[in-house]
Amino acid sequence: MATHTLFLIPGDGIGTEIMAEVEKIIAWTNSEGLTDFATDQGLAGGAAYDRHQVAITEEDVAKAKAADAVIFGAVGGPKWDDVPYEHRPEAALLRLRKELSVFANLRPAICYPALAGASALKRELVEGLDILIVRELTGGVYFGEPKEIVDLPNGQKRAVDTQVYETYEIDRIARVAFDLARTRKGLVHSADKKNVMKSGVLWDEVVRSVAKDYPDVQFQHILADNAAMQLVRNPKQFDVMVTDNLFGDILSDAAAMLTGSLGMLPSASLGAPDPATGKRKAFYEPVHGSAPDIAGKGVANPIAMIASFAMALRYSFGMTELAGKVEAAIAGVLGDGLRTADIGEDNRRTVGTQEMGAAILGKLRA
Repeated sequence: MATHTLFLIPGDGIGTEIMAEVEKIIAWTNSEGLTDFATDQGLAGGAAYDRHQVAITEEDVAKAKAADAVIFGAVGGPKWDDVPYEHRPEAALLRLRKELSVFANLRPAICYPALAGASALKRELVEGLDILIVRELTGGVYFGEPKEIVDLPNGQKRAVDTQVYETYEIDRIARVAFDLARTRKGLVHSADKKNVMKSGVLWDEVVRSVAKDYPDVQFQHILADNAAMQLVRNPKQFDVMVTDNLFGDILSDAAAMLTGSLGMLPSASLGAPDPATGKRKAFYEPVHGSAPDIAGKGVANPIAMIASFAMALRYSFGMTELAGKVEAAIAGVLGDGLRTADIGEDNRRTVGTQEMGAAILGKLRA
C-alpha cells in the first residue's frame, strides 16, 4: 500500500484534545494494515502566534501544500483578541484555504437516528435528515478587495468589505454541487440574494447555465434568507445546497444545529483535480470552533473531528468502505446511548472526550 501523508494541525482550545482521538484511530488503522499514513504535525492560530508571532509559519504552509490531506482542528479564543489583525488566529485558516485553493467546502448536516430527540426542532422534522451544503470557500466577501476601515474628514469612519465573484469561481463550485447531487437524491438548491446584490445576479446566471449540463438533476433557486427560514421550517426538503462564502458560512451553521450540536458535524474543503494526477488538495476540519470555555476539561465532543477524518478517507484516498465503518462506529456508539455534554439527554450516559473516542475506536475494532 502506498504511503499517504497527513499533515495534522490541532490548533487552539479543544483542537488539541479532539485531534488526539483522531491520532489514535490513525495509529490503529495503520497497525491493522488498513492504511499506511505518514503523519506530521504543525501549529496554527494562537498556538503559532505564541511561539512564532505569526498565525502560521511559512514552513507549515509548505508542509500543508505538500501533504495529501490536511486535518485541522480549530483556532482562536479571547486570549488573542488584541493581536495585530493580520496575525489573528483565523488568518491561518483563511491563508491555508487560499494557498491550497480549496474552493469547495462540503458541509454535511446528518441527524443520527439516536440524536433526533436532541435537536432544537421536533423529531419528525429532523429524523433521517441528510443535507449537504456546498459552500464556495476562496472568494466572495471574505477575500474581496478593498477591505478596510478609513477615517473620514467629518470624524466618522467607513468600513468596506467587497463581495467579488468571477464566472469561473461560480461555475466550478456549481459543478461540484451537481456532481455530488448525482450520487445522492438528484436535487440542487442554489441560494443567493439576486434580488438585492449584483453578485447574486451573476451567481444565479452561472448556476442556471451549469444546470443545463445536468438534465438528470433537479434544480431550484432559493433566496438565502428564505433558505434560512426553510431550514428551520422543513429541512428535509433539501438535498444539496450550493451557495457563496458568506451565506454558506451562515446557512451551514444553522443546518448544524438541526442535528443537535455543532460538535457533530465535519467538513471537507477540496481543490480542483490536478491535470496530471487527478488528485485534489484537501483540507478537513470540524465545523465547530475552539470552544476555549471548555478547553482542557476533557469534555469536548470529538465526533466531528473523527467524522472529518472519515471524509478524508472517502474524498482524498478513495477508502469508501473504511470511511463507512468509521461513520457506522459513530452511529453505533450513539445508538448505545453514549453522549458528550453538548448532546446530553436524560437517561443517557455522559462521557468525556477520551471515553467517547475510545468507544468509537472500540466499535471499529469490533
